[in-house]
Amino acid sequence: MVFSSLVFLYGFLPVLFLLYFIFNSTLYRNWILIIASFTFYAWGEPIWVLLLIFCAFIGYYFGKLLNKHRGKHYNKYILTVAVTINLSVLIFFKYIDFLLQNLNLLLNSNLPYSGIGLPIGISFFTFQVISYLVDIYRGSISAPTSKVHVLLYISLFPQLIAGPIVRYSDIQHEMDHRTFSLSNFSQGINRFVIGLGKKVILANTAGEIAPLFLDAPSNEISVLGAWFGISLFALQIYFDFSGYSDMAIGLGKMFGFTYPENFNYPYISKSATEFWRRWNMSLGRFFRDYVYIPLGGSRKYYVRNLFIVWFLTGFWHGASWNFMFWGLYFGTLIWMEKKFLFALFNKLPKWFAHVYLTFIMLIGWVFFYFTDMKKGFEFMSSLFGLNNNPFVDLTVEIYFYNNVLFFIAAILISTPLPKWGYQKLLILLPKTLHPGTSDNITVPVFNFVILIMVTTLLVGSTYNPFLYFRF
Repeated sequence: MVFSSLVFLYGFLPVLFLLYFIFNSTLYRNWILIIASFTFYAWGEPIWVLLLIFCAFIGYYFGKLLNKHRGKHYNKYILTVAVTINLSVLIFFKYIDFLLQNLNLLLNSNLPYSGIGLPIGISFFTFQVISYLVDIYRGSISAPTSKVHVLLYISLFPQLIAGPIVRYSDIQHEMDHRTFSLSNFSQGINRFVIGLGKKVILANTAGEIAPLFLDAPSNEISVLGAWFGISLFALQIYFDFSGYSDMAIGLGKMFGFTYPENFNYPYISKSATEFWRRWNMSLGRFFRDYVYIPLGGSRKYYVRNLFIVWFLTGFWHGASWNFMFWGLYFGTLIWMEKKFLFALFNKLPKWFAHVYLTFIMLIGWVFFYFTDMKKGFEFMSSLFGLNNNPFVDLTVEIYFYNNVLFFIAAILISTPLPKWGYQKLLILLPKTLHPGTSDNITVPVFNFVILIMVTTLLVGSTYNPFLYFRF
């Protein structure tokens, strides 16, 4: 089940609200959320609910052991076993066929593939279990005595499928102390609807056009067609993932949980370093706190630590060489920026840094999109006109002119300009209309309009994938 589906919007969610708010007991509400989360997850893959429960109970029991033996020298071995189990689950289900494929190529063997499908969201919920266990080991949190808390933390459906990666400390207090607030519920609805609009109106529209250029034969695509296609994919993946994060944060708020922010307008960045402080922020924090700093951070073996983190960042995104190449590409850029590029940027006009980021970001999305690296480099040739293709052709002219307003609007919405403009508008309103009153009027109207548009698009379309579900 996905958030941007009619079943979820008009079936699952209303029934859940009804059941959830009937009861005033936090314990009952926790169990309702657990059952709802299992139902949500089992909608497409019932068998993997058992894997989810297994990971949750590994977290619970090893968390109790770590808490009980805190401070003892052998506690690190308990942590090692627990983390190894979780990583083994992730490696087996996500990477085993990739490893077998490469072993067959290396050894000229014929080892059979597992044929096991990828459980949705496994990269997210295994990382949450690991962060939970490490935080207990470090003494940042205490293991809860209730299995319900751990089960709810791991399975809670808003962030279960595609993040953000939530730490137990983020919602620890809210497990037992959630109070309903009409203001928070309203804010949650607004955040959810914004994310829903990003996903259905913007990401889906860009995603329907982009493959026409990205998947075209390399000898048939013009230079501008290639740039138009990869720019649309950049918009698609941003609105797809940030839209999902907005919906997850909004849903969390409706049920009384506060999730960390996951995006902060990454496309306004002026460097790769800044871009990755703004994109998938919860994943960046995970690798910083649980890999980079324990390895020594910038104090010891900085270059080694940097490239280990970016290799793992790429590998986390998928069992394919292109993702590892993509991760190391950004790792190299970040190293170059700290080594000499930042000093160079300080001598150049400020706009140059934005152009630089836009260029390297689009090149990076080429590596991300094409799992077949040969096709990726062929497409790169089209970007730079190295395959004797025309600079512009009729196809790109037609699609650009037919979608120019959408293209410009999507670019603007990926920046803080709309939010800034709305806030300025409230200030300019007559004093007789208090901004708070105006806000209370305009936001529900805005939400209703977006919901009607989304519903209309969902009824008339079969294209509605979430890109990050495969991760």
